Amino acid sequence: MASDHEVTTMNVSLPRSQKDWVREEAKRSGCSTPSEYVRRLIRDAQLRADRERLETLLLEGLSSGDDIEMTPEDWDDLRRELVRRVEARRKQA
Repeated sequence: MASDHEVTTMNVSLPRSQKDWVREEAKRSGCSTPSEYVRRLIRDAQLRADRERLETLLLEGLSSGDDIEMTPEDWDDLRRELVRRVEARRKQA
């Protein structure tokens, strides 16, 4: 069974101009390799998707008509869960 932390290979075909651009962006952004740069882009996209999903769920909850009051403890629990998820994603890198 494969782990989320197991590194695998994926080949991507790019026009030369894009390949050159990725190499330059990797250097410019402080990444040691183009692969590291691409992993960073994917991680960032995953975090954006998670945030968008959370926002959608929160908006659905707000518009549901249910009168559920959030306590400070509820917000703290949400923050802790988000931090846990972000840290887990960072460890995958």
